Amino acid sequence: MSYVFDAPPQPSLAVAGSADRFPIRRIFCVGRNYEAHAREMGKDPTREAPFFFTKPADAARDTPCTIPYPKLTENLHYEIELIIAIGKGGSDIPEDKVMDHVWGASVGIDLTRRDLQTEAKTAGRPWDWGKAFDNSAPIAPIVAIADVPSVEAGRIWLAVNDEVRQDADLADLIWSVKEHVSILSRAMALSPGDIIMTGTPAGVGAIVPGDVITGGVEGIGELEVKIGPRE
Repeated sequence: MSYVFDAPPQPSLAVAGSADRFPIRRIFCVGRNYEAHAREMGKDPTREAPFFFTKPADAARDTPCTIPYPKLTENLHYEIELIIAIGKGGSDIPEDKVMDHVWGASVGIDLTRRDLQTEAKTAGRPWDWGKAFDNSAPIAPIVAIADVPSVEAGRIWLAVNDEVRQDADLADLIWSVKEHVSILSRAMALSPGDIIMTGTPAGVGAIVPGDVITGGVEGIGELEVKIGPRE
């Protein structure tokens, strides 16, 4: 088989302690999965059914990295998140079988053009322009699940220029990893290479060119992202 032009490269992420890479199929993101963050966004933190949005696979970036300040925004926000990497596909996965489908875990940032997201919310439109832009998912190397102490508890944090802005625990998730992965698999079949960004704790805020973002999840990994000049 031939294509009418050269196929784009397969998006992928580094794997901790290996020269191999993790091929990305899709990136799913869980919205408002920490109570305190739901409150700071002006939403009811009650345990309603989780909702999801997506980013393109090639929005992912290895870290450490420098990312240009993106186009069309005057209000770029950070959101630190636990990352789950799927290695075995399936539909309607029971909660007690979810970890059989997980290849590994990491930490990443859901970069958000907050002004565009807010405009979309107000108009009842999709969030794509606020969430699904170039370089919007910097992610640390994926750690094999056998080497991950827990995806249910552990500190998750983010600092900007060494000032801690987000500081919480994975135990604060409204919907646990097992729960929201199981729920997602009821809507569509998960496949090897799918990435799930599991939501961010409170403390989100704006960043500007020149800022250095650091963050991590206890026992899993840390990252560093520098914000470069405007595109």
